[in-house]
Amino acid sequence: MNRLAFLALAVAGLFWGLGFPLGKLVLREVTPAHMVLLRFAVSTIVALPFALASVEARALFRSPPVLLAGAFYGLAFIVQFEGLAGVTVTLAALLVGAMPALIAVAAHLMGERVSRASWIGVAAATTGAALIAGKPGGAGTAIGIALSLLSLLIFLTWLLVLKRVPVTRPAMAVPAVTLVVATVTILPIALFLHGPPPLELSTSTWAGILGQGLLSTFLATAAWQYGATRVDSASAGVFINIEPLVGATLGIGLFGDPAGWPLLLGGVLIVLGSVVVVRGERVDSSHVTDATHGLTLD
Repeated sequence: MNRLAFLALAVAGLFWGLGFPLGKLVLREVTPAHMVLLRFAVSTIVALPFALASVEARALFRSPPVLLAGAFYGLAFIVQFEGLAGVTVTLAALLVGAMPALIAVAAHLMGERVSRASWIGVAAATTGAALIAGKPGGAGTAIGIALSLLSLLIFLTWLLVLKRVPVTRPAMAVPAVTLVVATVTILPIALFLHGPPPLELSTSTWAGILGQGLLSTFLATAAWQYGATRVDSASAGVFINIEPLVGATLGIGLFGDPAGWPLLLGGVLIVLGSVVVVRGERVDSSHVTDATHGLTLD
């Protein structure tokens, strides 16, 4: 069970990482808020049949934890990408790399057991992400940095709220409803900030939007929610650093971004940190549920 959970977390990190190069295609023609709205709209089209498939799934629309999780998820993406307009990708990657440490500290403060393996893995992966990001001095505006930091806190809240969503038998029910609620949250914010999104876009831009919606949003969210509710928060958080690793690697291969020893060493540390967590995490049978019984541990 834990192996499958860790695999799901790795897949989520991989697909979130694909969002960087796909986003470069989309942001040439649309604003950040419109990009987030369109990618979530695509994910909702795919998720809606799962969200309405059963009485149990539809009941989640009345569950406060699920509604909060969806609202925080959508709000976090809006704030993050509006903030990215005022910071460099380097600084953004460094901020993403801080997430596992924030998750581990928050989990510890909330009384969740954080194993020694998790702390070691968090330290290694966070150091690796910092090396990949480099030195971000002077790489952002005050409002851009503030929004980016705020998005991290909102994402952290989303991750913690996920631990309290109700148990459901359909495996896709919770992520599907979460995405629908997130899209409903994003819609009025994007319209208020920038008006209706443009729809007459190039083929490459629509390809980027579809890729983000299907891979970086729908599949990544489903994989993360499956894995994150089956291992402790600190262990799950390590896999977030796969995102900047994948983004940096694809940036080098597809967009000619500069490469060097910091990227190589940082990538090794991220991988080693993840391996340490996977191999060192002790399975606690009281915190593991059968794969057919939804996405939570409560």
